[in-house]
Amino acid sequence: MKQLTTAEVRQTFLEFFKQKGHAILPSASLIPENDPTVLFTTAGMHPLVPYFLGERHPMGKRLASVQKCLRTVDIDNVGDNRHGTFFEMLGNWSLGDYFKEETIQWSYELLVGKEWFDIDPERLFVTVFKGDDDAPRDDESINIWQAQFAVHGIAAEVGEANEDEPAITSQGPRIYPYGKDNNWWGPAGQTGPCGPDTEIYYDTRRPHDSKYGPICHPACDCGRFIEIWNNVFMQYNKRDDGKFEPLAQRNVDTGMGLERMAAMLQGVPTIFDTDLNQKLIKVLKDVYNVAYGKDEDQDRSIRIIIDHIRAATFIIGDPRGVTPSNVGQGYIVRRLIRRAVREAKRLGITTLMSPTVAEAVIEEYQKTYPELEKNAEKILGELKKEEEKFAITIEQGLKKIKELVDEKRKHQSAIRLSERGQISGSAVGLNVISGKEAFDLYQTYGLPPEVIDEELAAYGDTFDKDEFEQELKKHQELSRTASAGAFKGGLADHSEETTKLHTATHLLHQALREVLGDHVAQKGSNITAERLRFDFVHPEKMTPEQIQSVEKIVNDVIARDLPVDCQEMTVQEAKADGAIGLFEDKYGAKVKVYTVHDTQSPKGFYSKEICGGPHVTHTGELRSFKIMKEEAVSSGVRRIKAVVAG
Repeated sequence: MKQLTTAEVRQTFLEFFKQKGHAILPSASLIPENDPTVLFTTAGMHPLVPYFLGERHPMGKRLASVQKCLRTVDIDNVGDNRHGTFFEMLGNWSLGDYFKEETIQWSYELLVGKEWFDIDPERLFVTVFKGDDDAPRDDESINIWQAQFAVHGIAAEVGEANEDEPAITSQGPRIYPYGKDNNWWGPAGQTGPCGPDTEIYYDTRRPHDSKYGPICHPACDCGRFIEIWNNVFMQYNKRDDGKFEPLAQRNVDTGMGLERMAAMLQGVPTIFDTDLNQKLIKVLKDVYNVAYGKDEDQDRSIRIIIDHIRAATFIIGDPRGVTPSNVGQGYIVRRLIRRAVREAKRLGITTLMSPTVAEAVIEEYQKTYPELEKNAEKILGELKKEEEKFAITIEQGLKKIKELVDEKRKHQSAIRLSERGQISGSAVGLNVISGKEAFDLYQTYGLPPEVIDEELAAYGDTFDKDEFEQELKKHQELSRTASAGAFKGGLADHSEETTKLHTATHLLHQALREVLGDHVAQKGSNITAERLRFDFVHPEKMTPEQIQSVEKIVNDVIARDLPVDCQEMTVQEAKADGAIGLFEDKYGAKVKVYTVHDTQSPKGFYSKEICGGPHVTHTGELRSFKIMKEEAVSSGVRRIKAVVAG
C-alpha cells in the first residue's frame, strides 16, 4: 500500500479518472444554490442533481471532482476515529454513459492497482443491496465484484450479517447484502432518481467491540471496518405514489472521503492523525502547550477544535460565505465556533484561539482552495469577533446561574417554614436546578454541562443530569431532521413552478441592476415551488419607489413574451458575450448561458447569465411578478422574496 500525502491522494484520484475520459470539475460552493432542502453542500453529487434528471452538462457525460462538503448530522460523533463536519469528497459520475460494470472495475483498479493506491485486496470488503418489494437483489454487482476479486485468487463469497455467521476472516465471506438503510441512495426529495449502491470497506483488523453486537460485519459501528467508497446506481425513479420505475437515463454517482482514504493509506488510526491534520494539531501543541496522544478526553477536545474551526473557516471563506448569526447556516457557523471555544477552555486555553488555528487552516488549504487566502481578512475578523462575543456571553451565563441559585434558595426557605416555623415536608431536591434549566443555559449561553456543574458545586448545588440528557437528545433529533432536509423543492424539483421562478430570478437580477446600478451582484438564491429568494449586494434599504420600478420592469419583460434560450460555451466566451458569471468556481471549461433575447435592446438581449437551469422558453409563461418583501441579510447585502402568478 502506497504511503501518500493527503494532497497526493487528491491528485491520484483525479489523474486516474482523467485517464478514463472524465472532465475534471472544480469544487462548487459549500452554500447550495437554489436548494432549500439542505443548509450546506453535503456530497459531491449535490451540485449535479439537475444533470441526473436529464439536463445536459456542458462538460459531457463523464465527470470527476474533489468537492468541499459539510455535514452536521454527526457533529456529536466528531472526535472519534472517522467523523468530521467539513470534509472533501472525491467523486466520479456517469450521466447516462457507463454503468455498473465499468465503475466497479475502475473502483477496484484504482484501489489495488500497483501504480495507483496499491491496497492489499485481502483488506477490502463490499456491501450490496439485498433486495425487497421495490427492487431485486443486486446480483449484477455481486457477479462483477466476484470477477474482480478472482483476479487475485480471492473467492468472494456472499455472507450474511447475523449471529450464526462466524467472525469475519480473509477466508470467509467478502460480499454482504443489506437493505435500504445501508445500500440504497435517494431520492433527494419525496420523489426522483434513486437506486441501490455498493459500498467498499477497508478492514483495519482491529478487535471487535462486543457492545456493538455479538459479531462484526462491514456495516458494524465498532470501527473495525471503515467505509472508503460508495458507488450509487441511480437506475430508478420514485413516483408520487411511492412506486419505483426504471429510469431511461441510468447514472453512476460515487463518493470517496478524502480524509478516510488518506488515513488508511498512511496507516494511522484516525482521520486526525493524517499529515494535514497533524500540522493543524501542531499549532495547538506549539502555541498553547497542549499535549496530543496522551489523554483520550484531551485528544477528543483537540480534534473537535481542529474540525470545527476548519469548518467555520471554509464556510466564512466560501465565495458565497456565511457569517455567524442566530438562524440557518449562520447558526451552524456560530455553533461550530462556540463549541470549539468551549473545548479550548476545557483544555485550559484562555486566550484568543480560533484565528490562530484558522491561519494554519488557510496556509494548508490555500493552494487547493484559493478563496481562503483571498478572504483571509474576513475569516480571521469574523472568528475573532465571534470568540470575543462568546466570552461576554459566558460571563452572562455565569451570572444567570447565580440568579437561578438565589431564586431556588428563596423558594426553598419559603416552603421550609410551616405555620409554626417548622419544616413541613421534605426539602430534599429543592435546591436542585432542573435539567431543562441547565440545558437552557447550555443552549443560550454556550455553557458546557461540566462548567454548569462546577459552578453550581461552588454554591453546594447541582442539576438533574438525566433530564439534561433527555433535552439534549431531543435537540439533536431536531438538528438531524433539519440537516437532513426538512423542506420540499430544491435542485431536484424541476416542476413548472420552480422553472418559472428560475427565470424570474434572472429578470429580477437585471432589473435591480437597471434601477440600483451595476454594483448589484448576486450573493445567493433559494427557490421553492412557492417563491424565490434573492440575495444581492446593495449598501442600503430599497425605497418603495425603487421596489415599484423593479416590479414594473420585470412585468414589462413578461408582458413582451421575450424568447429564452440556452447555449454552451467557455467561461471566457460567456464573458465576452456579455454574460454575468456568478459562482464560476463550480463550473468547468464549458458553461450553460441562458439568454432572454430583446431586439429592442442595443445589446440584443435583456439578460444573459451563466446558470444550470432549468428555464421557461418565453417570459410570458410567468404571467406576472410581485415582490413580497425586501430586507437586510447582513452588512451590505439585501434580500428580496418574490412570487410569480401563472
